[in-house]
Amino acid sequence: MTIADDATAGGALPGTSGPDARVRWGLREWLMLVVVCGAFSLDALDNIMVGIATPQIKDEFGMSTSAAQWVVSAYVLGFGGFLLLGGRMSDLLGRRRVFLVGLTVLAAGSLLGGLANSGILVIVGRLVMGIGAALTAPSALSIVVGNFPEGPQRNRALGIYTACGAIGYSIGVVVGGALTQASWRWTFVLGVPVALAALIGALILVPKDPAHDGSKRHFDAAGAVTVTAAMLLLVYGIVQAPTSGWFSGVTLGVLAAAALLLAAFVVIETRSPQPLLRLGLLRNKSLVGASLIAAAILGTYMSYQFIGSLYLQSYRGWSPLQMAFAFLPIGLMILTFAPRAGKWLGRTGLRWPVFGGMFAYTVAFLLFLRVGEGSSYWLVILPSMVLIGVGFPFAFTAANVRATSGVAENEQGLAAGILQTGYQVGAAVVLAVVTVRMGGEESPSHAEALTGYHQGTWVIILIAAVSAFSVPIAALAARRRAGSGAPDGAATDGGSSDGDSPAGDSPSERATDGSGAEKADGRAAESAGRSAR
Repeated sequence: MTIADDATAGGALPGTSGPDARVRWGLREWLMLVVVCGAFSLDALDNIMVGIATPQIKDEFGMSTSAAQWVVSAYVLGFGGFLLLGGRMSDLLGRRRVFLVGLTVLAAGSLLGGLANSGILVIVGRLVMGIGAALTAPSALSIVVGNFPEGPQRNRALGIYTACGAIGYSIGVVVGGALTQASWRWTFVLGVPVALAALIGALILVPKDPAHDGSKRHFDAAGAVTVTAAMLLLVYGIVQAPTSGWFSGVTLGVLAAAALLLAAFVVIETRSPQPLLRLGLLRNKSLVGASLIAAAILGTYMSYQFIGSLYLQSYRGWSPLQMAFAFLPIGLMILTFAPRAGKWLGRTGLRWPVFGGMFAYTVAFLLFLRVGEGSSYWLVILPSMVLIGVGFPFAFTAANVRATSGVAENEQGLAAGILQTGYQVGAAVVLAVVTVRMGGEESPSHAEALTGYHQGTWVIILIAAVSAFSVPIAALAARRRAGSGAPDGAATDGGSSDGDSPAGDSPSERATDGSGAEKADGRAAESAGRSAR
């Protein structure tokens, strides 16, 4: 039996003095959380390991630079293109069932990439892995959300979920560097036993999906085809734009086709009796705002990792293993702070962790601007790594909590898919813009390369700063509306919404606007949890 099953009708948990108090988790709940988070760790593990191995893949198959970037981009294409479909499938077919299928697809893609005898097969393997991740990501998040009740329980579980991603990242940077020096193929093959272990664990530990009630279940095939094709074209247009040019005929044609398909999708959804995406869900400002913050979180981080990797490997001549250890502090900081992030959300609400996380990002990127010809890693690069590692778990956990709070149970998978789409499309868009800003020379001079790193960093500084300061600006606007008697946001049919806050707020924040009573509620919940223990 899960924690959610133990909740009383009034929302309180046995052995607590209130609905938000913490309780002890049983062994089964812990093991289930570990298994589900293992899939999230695998995503981080695969991304970082294959990213480190890409130069070796390029050399073995004699790939051009533009072809080699598809080793990374194909994964983003599959992930971003199939996310909405994966999220809705998890709602209609069952989150456990879709999770198991996704792990199987991930294992198959990893095996294909590891055994590939040509560059194109490596790219196909990465595409298949991305599709598998598009199935596991929303279903894994909805499994966590569905088995831990909203409030401190869910916040804590999502904090651990974030920490497991950090474990995958931390292991990936070191293991990826070591395996690449032996053979890049091991960076693919390692994912096979990890995916199979998670698959076996999920079969045993993840609760079975509820039995179907016998009503006719309609799958919106037309909507699924159009939105998946639109997302594939959108992501493809974005990731290849730096190579073809943003205003080239190819880029404009692909993006125009994506826009037409999205328009057709909207028409289909308004007429479908059981739409793939209920458009009313997009009026949930908290979900949409959290997805925009998600785009900024991952977009700026992936771009920083891209610039930092080029600086250390291409500019400074560091080996893959040296670079892996250079990025390790980010994972260690996330691992340290992510389990505590959920506790902080109970004290401060959701706005201020987002602000603090994105402000830490902004300062970190500003510090990175100091890099030069022979900058000290310890004095120039390490401080930015530490700040990113501290800021990420708070902003990431708050965005995940806000996006899934107040959403109906039968739409949790879709909400998770929308949030994950924000992460992936944000990563693709920001990285594409940063790449253009850095310049497109195949072999830039030392001075030109350094200038490009600085120009790319200014782009992510701007995005991080805007994301951070939109939070207090929105809070101030909400207080002014409250003072003038205007309603501070309204519940939409997709769930509750805090109109203007980028990441939204918890229910208590909507009542108190992130101050006084809200913090008192958080302290009361902590006190009740201590009493229960």
